[in-house]
Amino acid sequence: MTLLVLGATGTLGRQIVRQALNEGFQIKCFVRNFRRASFLKEWGAELIYGDLKLPETIPTTLLGVTAIIDAATARPSDLYDARQIDLKGKYILIQAAKKAQIKHYIFFSILNAYKYPNIPLMSLKASIENCLIDSRINYTVFNLPSFFQGLINQYALPVLDNQSVWITSESTPVSYVSTQDVAKMTIKSLSIQRSINKTLSVITKDSWSSYEIIQLCEKISGRKTNIVKIPVIILDLIRKLTRYFQWTWNISDRLAFVEILMAENDFHPSSNDIYEVLLLQEENLENLENYLQEYFEKIMKKLKELNYQTIQDSEQMDVF
Repeated sequence: MTLLVLGATGTLGRQIVRQALNEGFQIKCFVRNFRRASFLKEWGAELIYGDLKLPETIPTTLLGVTAIIDAATARPSDLYDARQIDLKGKYILIQAAKKAQIKHYIFFSILNAYKYPNIPLMSLKASIENCLIDSRINYTVFNLPSFFQGLINQYALPVLDNQSVWITSESTPVSYVSTQDVAKMTIKSLSIQRSINKTLSVITKDSWSSYEIIQLCEKISGRKTNIVKIPVIILDLIRKLTRYFQWTWNISDRLAFVEILMAENDFHPSSNDIYEVLLLQEENLENLENYLQEYFEKIMKKLKELNYQTIQDSEQMDVF
C-alpha cells in the first residue's frame, strides 16, 4: 500500500511518516520545499512536489497512491492562507482523489469544531469534513484535542527560564494527546474496516486546566514561575475592536478562540468509540505526567552537561 502524506514536515505529519515507514508502507510526501523536507527522504520516504495553492500540481501527486493521510493545515496566525489552503485547496484535492479512485482518505479535524462556526479555523475544518463526507470517498476523520508537544513552548520553557506564564482567568479543562499515539491510531485505522466512514474523537480520560499544567511543570522541574492572569472579557473586547480594521483581522481571528473559554466547554464529546473501533486500550496511551517528566529529565541532563563543559573550559583557560 502506498500512502500520500500531506503536512509531512509538521508536528503530527512527521510522526505519521515515521510510524508508517516502520510498519512497512511505501510513503510519498506531498511537499513544496524539498530542502525543508530532506530529513523525510533520509528516513526512506519519497518526496513529491505539490502545492495546494497550485491546483495543477495536485493530480500528478496521486499517481500510484492507495490512501491519503491529510495532516496539512495553515497556522491560525494567517487565516488568509488557511482559507486558500484548508478550503479551496482541500476541495480540489478531495475531488481529484475521487477521480483517482483513492481507497481511503484520512483527515484531521478539531474536537467540537462544528460547535464554533464563528471561529475561522474551526469553521474551515468543519467545512472540509463535510466536503469529504459528501464526496463519498471512503474516509476516516480524527477529531483531535491539543498535543503534548504544544505545551513545551507555552508552559515548560517559561517555567525553566523563570519567565512569567500568561493564562486566562477562566481556565477550561482540555484533553491532550501525544502525536506519537495519534500516528499509531492513524496507521492502525488503515487496516481496520470498521474505521471506514467514521468520525473518531481522540480524547483521554484526563483533562487539564492551564493552572494544573503549570503546577505539574513546577513540580517536575523543581522551579517556580510567576502566573499572570488575563480576564477573558478583556481578550473578547480586544477581539471585537481588532475586527473593525482589515490590517488587524488576523489578530481578531486568533482571539476568536476566546469563545471556547467563555463557553466553558470541557472538550469531551458525548460519545467516543475510538478505542472500540481501533481495538485500543486507553491505558496504553502516553500520559501527560510521563511526557513532561521525560522532557524535563532530558533538558536538565543537557543543562548539567553544558554547565560541566563550561567549568572544564574555564579551568583550561586558567591553566593557559
